[in-house]
Amino acid sequence: MPAARSDEEASAKAAAPLHADHNIKDEVVETQSLSEQCARVHKRVCDLLERQPGSERVRQVQQQTRISLDVIGEALEKYSLDELSFSYNGGKDCLVLLILYLAALHTHSTGHQTPPSTITTNNSHPPQPREQPIKLPPTLRSVYIVTPNPFPSVTTFVSRSAAKYHLSLAQYHKPMKEAFASYLADYPQVRAIFVGTRRTDPHGANLTHFDPTDGGWPSFMRIHPVIDWHYADIWTFIREVGVEYCELYDMGYTSLGGTDDTHPNPALKLDGKFKPAYELIEDEEERLGRDR
Repeated sequence: MPAARSDEEASAKAAAPLHADHNIKDEVVETQSLSEQCARVHKRVCDLLERQPGSERVRQVQQQTRISLDVIGEALEKYSLDELSFSYNGGKDCLVLLILYLAALHTHSTGHQTPPSTITTNNSHPPQPREQPIKLPPTLRSVYIVTPNPFPSVTTFVSRSAAKYHLSLAQYHKPMKEAFASYLADYPQVRAIFVGTRRTDPHGANLTHFDPTDGGWPSFMRIHPVIDWHYADIWTFIREVGVEYCELYDMGYTSLGGTDDTHPNPALKLDGKFKPAYELIEDEEERLGRDR
């Protein structure tokens, strides 16, 4: 079992921004098939789970990761991949959820289990693979509801990451309710959609892992595997696993909307500049850079 890393080693590992410029290594990764991407991501997530936690934060992220994988595994038992979709906008929360989804798909398509926990929790049992492994399609169903006046860097990141992770991304430039109605009209077989909502998000306080849409909305099951993750948990996972993210987060943006309502977070301002998003800790300060 790997030895616990010192805080200095962890800091050195996480020091470099992970929105690195496109390079030859990126090109190799981005030519991998969906099954190869799932295997690569699964290994990284397993590396995190097998590690002795060097801090309480990492221990909490390990626990939340296992809970989320269980929720995704339950969804994969309830629905076929043709009935499942993924709501993606390139933001940090749905990015973490996407990585977990890919890791779970590797488990359920190959029979490879998540490693046993290095800690004892009420939710430390590994998700069990299906009796009959699922067959991965070339791409995964997904939907992108484009915010008004999107940042060019967000548009670029969404396009690049969707290609990298083999998302078949249907885009809609409409308000959310209308966009989902259009999406379900275009893809009537979809019955459930993974959503990266967290408890501290607007309208997230009373959600559970599985929630039907409210009355008056297009009908589908909302699946919220990361609902109980904290802001700092999200960034710990991203940096520990080594997930590439949108460059705006390194400029002090902590919650991404459109160019007309999103600014660097004032809580990160220091000497006329802004610290990166991962240096923010408090959930309550996450949306201080948003006008609404």
